[in-house]
Amino acid sequence: MIQLALVLEFDAVAARRFDAIYSTPDVVAQRSWTRGALALGPGEAVLDIGSGPGFLAAEMAAEVGPSGRISGIDISETMIGIARERWAKSGLATQVDFQLGDATKLPFPDATFDAVVSIQVYEYVTDLYAALAEVKRVLRPGGRVLIVDTDWDSVVWHGADPTLTARILKAWEEHLVHAHLPRSLTGRLERGGFTVTVRDAHVVLNPAYAENTYSHGMIGLIKGFVPGRHGITSHEADNWAEELRSAGEADGYFFSLNRYLFLAVKPGAQTATRT
Repeated sequence: MIQLALVLEFDAVAARRFDAIYSTPDVVAQRSWTRGALALGPGEAVLDIGSGPGFLAAEMAAEVGPSGRISGIDISETMIGIARERWAKSGLATQVDFQLGDATKLPFPDATFDAVVSIQVYEYVTDLYAALAEVKRVLRPGGRVLIVDTDWDSVVWHGADPTLTARILKAWEEHLVHAHLPRSLTGRLERGGFTVTVRDAHVVLNPAYAENTYSHGMIGLIKGFVPGRHGITSHEADNWAEELRSAGEADGYFFSLNRYLFLAVKPGAQTATRT
């Protein structure tokens, strides 16, 4: 099961906030890095686990072309609705499909996909070995899986009171199952029968306070989540956000976060779906 559904409620307001975060240059750059490592080709069938508002699916669809196929699953009905709405307007809806789905019970037959991608999802999955077994099942022999997740100890966030920031970030970790997943992901993949071929890191860097950034969007999400956890009050969360804003006005703001990428291959003959 995915813990995220129990902790962060994806109502319409929250989903639109995530949609805005995914539109920032920071996350656009992350998707470009992701797609570069995945190296899709025409005609490939791809599964996006945790497809969210559908930005990555749209970009991958352009790479696999009209002979390819993108399938996206998500646990949030609101996110699925946003993704379907975006694709309905694109005129390319026949190439992509979105449906509700659980990472530990993928709603697809065996050996369906050439590639599986999952961005910022497995840190929320309680039974990670079941999730990886499902990926292996739906991949064709020689297919690849690309996973990106965060080690939340990599966060550097300067501008507010350091002690308060540390308490708030510790409270934020309560929305996660695996706050430091990249440290153990190579071993988990290998024990799951995959061969890890690529490991890489991407830095989300916001050296200044600005609205169209990843960290600015996260301030609102975190501020709304942490009250009542680890002794954080709503007043403290509001003060933290205000201190960060004030630090930005005084050129005293800095944010950095590491994302880690793992590319692994299912044993077997290389697929021959590309045209």
